[in-house]
This record gives sequence, C-alpha cells and structure tokens, in this order.
Amino acid sequence: MKRIYMTIAACAAIFATTLCSGKKNVAEQAAETPAEVLLGRLTALSDSGLTAFGHHDDTAYGRYWEYQPDSSDVKNVCGDYPAIINWDLGWIETGAEKQLDGVPFDFMRDEIVRHDARGGINSLSWHLLNPVTGGDSWDTSCDSTLTRIFADKALTDTLTRWIGLTADFIGNLRDAEGNRIPVMYRPWHEHTGEWFWWGINEGTPEDYKNLWKLTRKVFDEKGIDNVVWVYSPDKSNVNGYDDYMSRYPGDEYVDVMGADVYYFDEPDSGRIFTERIDKTLGAAVRAAREHGKIAALSETGFESLPVDDWYMNTLMPVLEKYPVAFVTVWRNSNTKPNHWYAPYSGHPGEADFRAFHDSPCTVFAREMNEIR
Repeated sequence: MKRIYMTIAACAAIFATTLCSGKKNVAEQAAETPAEVLLGRLTALSDSGLTAFGHHDDTAYGRYWEYQPDSSDVKNVCGDYPAIINWDLGWIETGAEKQLDGVPFDFMRDEIVRHDARGGINSLSWHLLNPVTGGDSWDTSCDSTLTRIFADKALTDTLTRWIGLTADFIGNLRDAEGNRIPVMYRPWHEHTGEWFWWGINEGTPEDYKNLWKLTRKVFDEKGIDNVVWVYSPDKSNVNGYDDYMSRYPGDEYVDVMGADVYYFDEPDSGRIFTERIDKTLGAAVRAAREHGKIAALSETGFESLPVDDWYMNTLMPVLEKYPVAFVTVWRNSNTKPNHWYAPYSGHPGEADFRAFHDSPCTVFAREMNEIR
C-alpha cells in the first residue's frame, strides 16, 4: 500500500514539473547531467511530501559486524536498505587506502556502485586534515585557520590539491555502463560550530565563502558534473534565518539547504531539540523556498538511542512539520562505545523503527528505486 501511494505521489510531482517546464524530448533527456538527474529525483521527493531516509556508512559496518556482503543494520530491522547512504572522504587527501573511520576507499567505491544500482542515493562528506597544522578536522589549535590558508599561497595550493583528489574520486564513480554516478556532496559542514578548522571562529564570512568558491572552481575545471551540492550549518550559533545565511556562498554554488541538528540527552531535551529544529531547520526550509532549493535535515540522531520510541515520537513530528527531501542519521559504530544512531537487531527500538519505515511519509531504497 505504501509503495502504491509513493509511486502515485512521485508521478504526480514529475507530471507537474513537466507541465511547468515543457515536455523534454529524447535529446534533451540525454543531455541531462547526472547531477540534474539526481536533482530531479530529490525534487520529486520534495514535491510529493516524502522524505528519504539516510544512514552513514550503512553497508560498511554495524553494531556487531563489519564488511559482510549485503549486511545493514537498517535492513536487518526493517527489511530494506536506507534510501541514502552517506560516506566520508576524510584522509583521501593523504593518499591513504582507508578513510578516517577505517573504511577502505576501494570498498566505499564498490558500495557506492552497488547502492546506486539498487536505486539508492549516495552522499559524501569530508573530514579532512588541517592544512596548517597537519592535525585532524577538529584541530583548531592555531588561530584563524581559514584566514591563514588564503593568506599563504603554499597553503592555498595544498588545499587546492586536496580538493582535486576528492573531485577525482567523485568524477571516477561509474556504474556498470560506464556512466558517472550522481552523488550529493556536503563539504565544509557544520561551519557555524567551533569544532572544525573551517568553523565560525577560524575565519571571516568571506573566508568561508571563498572556501566554497575554491571548491567549486576545482570541480568545474575538472568537468565534474555528477555532484549535487549541500550547504549544512549546524544548530550552533544559529538563532534564525540571518545566522543560517550569514556565510552562504551563493545560489550558484548550492543545490540543497541542509541543517545538522542532533538530539542530546540533557535536561528538558525535548523542548531544547524542538527549539533548535525550529531555528535551524526552519531557516533551511525558508531558505530553500526563497532561493529555489531543496531542503534537508542533513544530519541528526540521538547517540546510543537510549529510548525505544525516538523515531516515531521525536523525529517523525519534525518531518511532518518541515517538508524536507531527506533526513540522514549518523553511523552505527562497532568499535566506539555507545556510538550508534539507528536501531540494530536486538535493540529495543526495533518496532518503533519499523513503524517509521512503514509510514507513508518515509522512503527507503526499494521505493527510492521507483523515483527515476
């Protein structure tokens, strides 16, 4: 029943889009870039009032396993893969064989191909090293890292080269027919926080905008046409629309207005989470509407899921209030204590998550495959 509803809604959205833009002939369809095709799928979701569910590193490892063929904590609980799998490119800039959480880049590439083939969408983030100190993304030990990078040609050149390595990886993602696989890319995320070297204390708004402009310049010069670009401030230091947009690089650089808002175990946590959602995701939805973009809850979750009803009683009301094309929760680590965000087999929240999956508002991989 849910699949029939989804298909009708998606077709209605696509039909409405066709009426507005004019019917495309075969040549026009063939001329679409992979990024444009993916944007069309996201638009169909958004226009239909549906939200695709995403999970970080979903098929790489889970609560009690790693690198097992066809495995997924999400699939083990609800019978389907997430519609979106997010991957991280951290350490690709070093030439390492594995990224910062130990996932081999060759494995990641293969899983991106597999998830695309099953109809899913792949997303990428990048927790890269600090070009000034050589430390990790969280190294803010030197003042004004961004300002230093753009004031020093050698550092700018280093960062440019690193960006080029991510562009090469993404541009070389190909399906079985040799076509580029479209991905969402969410670089320089949570920049309104203080914990990353590209964060709010590490440079001026213009420095941050220049970071985006440099990234796009490198990708464009390499002819990378399979990227949908996601802008995703964190809830930190965002008290409304003006804060959300304060470092926005411009419409020509961004396709998706995201928001990263986590739920924390703290006094009055429900009220505080709702306030943060209203300020940050509310701003993202407004920005998407006013700038002709897609809205998304690009990162969220409740670490270790200490309650058994978070998805239906906390996350679902957010999705009902705010029309977002997708929501992504973070990873299920098998090495870091109490670090998981989706239920796994044996977790007390299994039934709640199955209800979330069965909701007519949510889309997982099997249904995502129907939106092409």
